Amino acid sequence: MYEVTAEGHFSAAHNLRGYQGQCENLHGHNWRVRVTVAAEALDELGLVVDFKLLKRQMNEVLDKLDHGYLNEVPPFDETNPSCENLAHYIHQQMSSRINNDRVAVARVQVWESEGSNATYFE
Repeated sequence: MYEVTAEGHFSAAHNLRGYQGQCENLHGHNWRVRVTVAAEALDELGLVVDFKLLKRQMNEVLDKLDHGYLNEVPPFDETNPSCENLAHYIHQQMSSRINNDRVAVARVQVWESEGSNATYFE
């Protein structure tokens, strides 16, 4: 199995509905995102996926979140924009863009701060 990883960033505000504590208040993060893609076999060029394509697709997803209020961005207008839910959302968005019969998104990690991250994988 081969894996390749790309990282990206976005800045956005959110608040956690129903949370008992400071995170219920509006606050922001400089989010860090790591997308890992896997394949059992390489393509004819010897690649899992072109890093340029992977980064472009990731940036398209992250641009929809960047400098926004996550609680107003679907699906987070109904679902809490927790680090865990963001990892799941980005995984879904990336899978619809990248996955094919040879390549699949293996996992997405999202950091809301230097020492705190969540990972989603199937």
